[in-house]
Amino acid sequence: MSKRLQLGDLSFESYIGKKEIRKTVKQLAKAINKDYSGKEVILVGVLDGVVLFLADLLKKLDLEIKLELVRLKSYHGTNSTGTIEEVVGLKADLKGRHVLVVEDIIDTGQTLSVFLPKLENQRPASLEVASLLLKEEVFDKKFPVKYVGKKIENKFVVGYGMDYQGLGRQLRQIYAVSD
Repeated sequence: MSKRLQLGDLSFESYIGKKEIRKTVKQLAKAINKDYSGKEVILVGVLDGVVLFLADLLKKLDLEIKLELVRLKSYHGTNSTGTIEEVVGLKADLKGRHVLVVEDIIDTGQTLSVFLPKLENQRPASLEVASLLLKEEVFDKKFPVKYVGKKIENKFVVGYGMDYQGLGRQLRQIYAVSD
């Protein structure tokens, strides 16, 4: 596992390795499979960062799945802009359906605090959130996150779908910005 990495003007160091990511995804899939056994689930993946995590998670789910992708934008560089932009929207009718929103990382939760009420307005049978990573220290806790892969410090991370100014998404492990 490579220890250090330079992306643009920032340096990063290894933070979560490939083995730990695989183990975490497997544990999340096991819990989701158990809870949704016998049910059809609409997975709503929040682009762009969720791509690698969602692909790996889907391979481990033994459920009837319908996939929806939305693109919500709230970051510029390493900071949240404070506004949420829905670039690509949801197409499915969620009324009476089991919906699981899948995120790569939740920090303050501001993006989902705006998006989840829009989903709730469609009256799904259930609405839950799964996230590979959760920055518990800064999470505003305005909504529950039922499935959390790993709680991390409030560090800016890249890799495994997450990026810095468009760079680093393809990395198979997760790196944190160096202090």
